[in-house]
Amino acid sequence: MELIDWSYGRRYQIKAVFSSHPNSPVIFRSFPDYYFIYTVKWSDRDSPVNRDDLAEMEKLLNEELGCLKAYETRRSVCGRAGL
Repeated sequence: MELIDWSYGRRYQIKAVFSSHPNSPVIFRSFPDYYFIYTVKWSDRDSPVNRDDLAEMEKLLNEELGCLKAYETRRSVCGRAGL
């Protein structure tokens, strides 16, 4: 999977297109230090998007924007819940 294109939208959103699902734009929202998937405008011309696809999409976009370190150290991944 590759990040084909992305652009800034309104209200701190980013719209991205990935090679594995070229007809299904993915909308990301910002968290203080990284971006996460808000919604996928899925097209039936693409295969269904699964959890592994979502994780890979988040990783690719955060890497592109220089936010990968913050994304990888977020609480849900590191088990630091309750901080």
